[in-house]
Amino acid sequence: MTALASAPAVPSVTITSARRWGAPIALAVVGLLAFWLFGLRTPSGVETSFSFGARTDFMTLPILVVPSRITAILLCVVALGFAAYSAYCVQTFRKFPMWAAALYGVVILAALLTWAGAGKEGTNVNITGLLTSAVLLSVPLVFGGLAGLLCERSGVINIAIEGQLLAGAFTAAVVASAVGNAYMGLIAAPIAGALVGLLLALFSVKYWVNQIVVGVVLNVLVAGVTNFFFGTLLRENPALNQPHPLPKLPIPIVSKIPVIGPTLFNQTLLVYLMYASVAILAVMVFRSRWGLRMRAVGEHPTAADTVGIKVNRTRVRNTVLGGAVAGLGGAFFTVAAGLAFGKEMTSGAGFIALAALILGRWRPLGVLMAALLFGFANSLKDQLGIIGSSIPSQFLAMLPYLATILAVAGFVGHARPPAAEGIPYKK
Repeated sequence: MTALASAPAVPSVTITSARRWGAPIALAVVGLLAFWLFGLRTPSGVETSFSFGARTDFMTLPILVVPSRITAILLCVVALGFAAYSAYCVQTFRKFPMWAAALYGVVILAALLTWAGAGKEGTNVNITGLLTSAVLLSVPLVFGGLAGLLCERSGVINIAIEGQLLAGAFTAAVVASAVGNAYMGLIAAPIAGALVGLLLALFSVKYWVNQIVVGVVLNVLVAGVTNFFFGTLLRENPALNQPHPLPKLPIPIVSKIPVIGPTLFNQTLLVYLMYASVAILAVMVFRSRWGLRMRAVGEHPTAADTVGIKVNRTRVRNTVLGGAVAGLGGAFFTVAAGLAFGKEMTSGAGFIALAALILGRWRPLGVLMAALLFGFANSLKDQLGIIGSSIPSQFLAMLPYLATILAVAGFVGHARPPAAEGIPYKK
């Protein structure tokens, strides 16, 4: 008892969590810039017109006409209010809700569109067209991001998404032209992507070659091969490179709902396959034995091996499957868009898909949301060009890539990739 009484008291330890002010500061800076650029610099006495309807809608929504300067200022004030709410959440150790972040982005974009369309008589800001184009342009990014998810969740870094998209685009165009059926091109595209995925699996899983290097080499290889055939085979046989667009398949009744119907339910088969792929993987990755085994292989392959999971076989299968998914996304550039194949027509979409994968935290729904963000940036560039914005065209062309950099640098935070990603399993 004496020894216990004389023992020194253990000092109490208070655990505190550091406040992170990066997000509130970023939101406030963007809000103040928007207030200066879109609020104070919008000319007074002019109006902006927004249209929401489409010819196939049940009802025709009226054109919304608002005073440009007052509306832009009010929207920027609302954005600054969300920035203040973000600071309050940090101060009280609360999580800034996703709905608030989404609304912040909506009001900033609304202020931008109000400023861009100010005083443009005879020209409306077409919201339905903007959203429809955003969904369509996000298709290759979603499929590319899902391909990266399938590979990286099992431990293989897939830098070759760009090459898989390009291979899918080339094969879809050639097969559709040769057969005269766009749907046959849609079937052939994932086969080409799977072949590229098989090469990635062969070198990275079997021969333990650095996966990043293999991915870069495969991108260059596919670009070189498709450029060669484009300059020889397709140039000498132009009938093998003709546009064969996929027809739109409007879903009865729901496709006629204003705004939502044309945006989501009056699309091609490839867009509906995108919806299905995201839904299926959202369930399979986290709610099935297959998904559990895939994640186990990507997080702790040694432990997975001890319970009987074939680590390398799982990685090879997932890499080939991921390549097929990316190849299907490549069909967007040709048969879905109704275009003939062109040299390197993917234009870096595979790398933006990788950014969507990181921003989406290796989750199917997160990949979808991030890809829609980048697709919206592309669509916004086109919309601003249509209404005759004073923003230089070079800056508009930079929008998707600026969105990629800002999103990955500012909003991912401490996203953790699978622990065994990029590490070969040497049994």
